[in-house]
Amino acid sequence: MGDSRQTIALAAVGSMGKFVCEELLADKRFQVVVISRGRDEWFTSRNIPVHVSDYSRDSVLSILDETNATALLSFLNLNDERYITIHKAFLSACIASRSCKRLMPSEYCGNIEAHPARPRFYGTTREPFRQILKKEAQGVEWTLIENGWFMDYFLPKEKSYMRPVPDEFPINLDDWTARVRGTGDEPQSWTLAREVAKAIVELCATKVEWEPVTYVCGQWGTYNEAIKTMESFYNRPIPKTYTPAEEIRNYVAANLDNDQVYAVQAVMCDEWSIDGATEVPKETTLRQREKYFGNVHFSTLEEVLEKAKAVEGVL
Repeated sequence: MGDSRQTIALAAVGSMGKFVCEELLADKRFQVVVISRGRDEWFTSRNIPVHVSDYSRDSVLSILDETNATALLSFLNLNDERYITIHKAFLSACIASRSCKRLMPSEYCGNIEAHPARPRFYGTTREPFRQILKKEAQGVEWTLIENGWFMDYFLPKEKSYMRPVPDEFPINLDDWTARVRGTGDEPQSWTLAREVAKAIVELCATKVEWEPVTYVCGQWGTYNEAIKTMESFYNRPIPKTYTPAEEIRNYVAANLDNDQVYAVQAVMCDEWSIDGATEVPKETTLRQREKYFGNVHFSTLEEVLEKAKAVEGVL
């Protein structure tokens, strides 16, 4: 009897991709192959096949058809023109593939329909490729996953595959401080990476047509509210400083030509936050939750903190 499982190909797997690997492996409907520039012990220790590739169209196409993959999920996190070049190769490979007619490009942003150019380095990388998808998909089904901030950044680093980003995220657990961008009352969204991964698995399984943009969210709120939740949970005040919105906007305006410098990109993330662009649209998100994600529970911050307290290792 033949293997009835779908093969899902994951390219450029990083932190977020590890959660997706684990969730796919835990689901008997799927098997996983990884497309990577090199081999890594994390995959070999889990018996995940790794196909080494230069991410060119022909290289990726041969892997997709050799493995009979039905979907290609990208986790390529580049913020320069290479993002567009490589994703165009991924799309071209899917167009030419005999088996793979679904593509999830690497996104994981916020409300991209209201704020397509936030953060700004997404406006010069993700947004151009979004337009390419709209015009050149040629029968390849695609969707862009948007989740706001990863809720994992509220957790100690040993609780997640997501690497801490203290220059971008307002709360620094290492020194137990908060640098709030703007007033702290700007609307935000947060979602646990594990639950984003569970949603991706449901999308891989569904026969319902994908929408061009798919939103998920565990909690809507503000950073002032989130800080109060952290203080209450740990019974410990968090010293806070505030960076005015005008200071952030002035810095970004003065450094538009330096958007490949990480320090500038970090402040562009501040701008993304104060613009409310991390907040995914609630009505659309809840409608899509009912449509696709009836089997996924999306946790609030307080629920995640409780889970982290009870669970050893990665949440």
